[in-house]
Amino acid sequence: MEEIREAKSEMRRNMVETIEKLPQEEIVQKSAAIENRLFEFANFLEATIVLLYIDTPGEVTTDKIIKKCYDFGKMAILPVFNSETGAATLRKVDNAETDLVPGLHGILEPDPEKCKVVPIECIDIAIIPGIAFDEKGCRLGTGEGYYDRLIPDLPVTTRKVALTMEAQMAPQVPMETHDKHVDIIITDERIIYKI
Repeated sequence: MEEIREAKSEMRRNMVETIEKLPQEEIVQKSAAIENRLFEFANFLEATIVLLYIDTPGEVTTDKIIKKCYDFGKMAILPVFNSETGAATLRKVDNAETDLVPGLHGILEPDPEKCKVVPIECIDIAIIPGIAFDEKGCRLGTGEGYYDRLIPDLPVTTRKVALTMEAQMAPQVPMETHDKHVDIIITDERIIYKI
C-alpha cells in the first residue's frame, strides 16, 4: 500500500514538472485541440447539464470551456468540496466572471449566495480532472480523493470524461482500491474509450 502511494506521489511530481517545462504557446495549442475535440464529442454535444472543474497546476485549463458551454446552451455545474468530509455540493454557475469566489486551497468555486444547488442525479456528463491517466481509464488526481468520492455518486448513465494532454498519458497509473476510473479520455491527439 505504501509502495503504491509513493509511486503515485512520484508520478504526480513528474507529471507536474513535465507540464511546467512545456512552452506556454504549446500548452495553449494543446488546450485548444482538447477543447475542439470536446466540443465535437457526441456525448458532450447531447448533454445539457455538464459537471466541470476549475483547474489546478498540472490539469487541463477549463476557463474557456466553461464560457463556451454558455454559448452552446449548456448548464455549467461546478463542485464545492467540504474539506472535513470530502463531500461535494454541486452548484449551477450562470456567470463564471461574477459567480465564483476563492474556496478550498484558494481554488475558485461557486458562490453559495449566487449559485443554486443541483442534484447529482441531474448530471448528463462529468468532466473529471487529473494529473495523469492511462488507456484503461485509471486517473491520478491531486491526492486528496475528492473525485474518488464523487465519481461513485454520479449516475451510472453519466459519462465520466477526462481531459488531458498526451504528455500526461502514462503506460500505467498506480491504483489503490478506492481510486476510481473514467470512461473516456480526450487528449490533444485522440479520444480513448475505456468502455
